[in-house]
Amino acid sequence: MDALLFHPKIVHLPMALGMLMPLIAGGIALAWWRKWLPSRVWVLVVVLQGVLVASGVAALQSGEVDEDRVEQVVPERFIEEHEEAAEVFVGASAAVLGVMLLALAAGRRRPGLPLAAAATAGALVVLGLGYRTGEAGGALVYEHGASAAYAQPGGQHAPMRESHGDRDDDDDDD
Repeated sequence: MDALLFHPKIVHLPMALGMLMPLIAGGIALAWWRKWLPSRVWVLVVVLQGVLVASGVAALQSGEVDEDRVEQVVPERFIEEHEEAAEVFVGASAAVLGVMLLALAAGRRRPGLPLAAAATAGALVVLGLGYRTGEAGGALVYEHGASAAYAQPGGQHAPMRESHGDRDDDDDDD
């Protein structure tokens, strides 16, 4: 597999699942509570959350691979901000997976539905953490120029620049 730019390719899966899991978990929990679907359908939620966690771990690892190269272009503090947000996102996703597994294990018994509701609430928290992670990653690329680490011909790196978020954009309103 082409290792170049693997991180930007993989991060979209955990981000998308992070956005969708509150809807999926909430919908299936509602269907379970209303007895529209049997409790065993909750396994779909567990599997998807497992994919979120696994792809999140893969995204973290691929980000570590890219870190040294990007640090030559972007100040380390911006990379650390993104990395720390990603670690919290993946950690919270794993914790929610644990609650989802408990709900699955409880099954038809009384504690299953409250655990499913708690897992759905946890998925909402993960959504917020995913937003924060994506925002920090987008800032690396679009505000701080992280893509320049890969844009130079012959593997040459652009010089590091300090980004303050203040930019004079050309306005063509003249």
